[in-house]
Amino acid sequence: MTTYFIVCCTCANAVEAQRIATVLVEERLAACANIFPSICSIYRWEGKVESAEEWLLFIKSAEPHYPRLRDRITELHSYDTPEIIALPIIAGSEKYLSWLRGQL
Repeated sequence: MTTYFIVCCTCANAVEAQRIATVLVEERLAACANIFPSICSIYRWEGKVESAEEWLLFIKSAEPHYPRLRDRITELHSYDTPEIIALPIIAGSEKYLSWLRGQL
């Protein structure tokens, strides 16, 4: 059975989020990517607590595509250390999962 997942990836701005999402879908590394605008991220970076406005991508894909998807995000991203976190989809409607599978 194929393992499906959602990759969370924060981006510096809307343009970057749109560009990464479009490339991943065009290259069939992702079936779909949702862009959540203007989130506030608070994190520790180089010893200091930072705050930034970011855009969050929810990228839907499947396990066989993860290595290339991760590499493409890294290539396209402006951050030195982009967030690339895969969360498993433990259940979903068969109709949606079938559609997802057909897009990859």
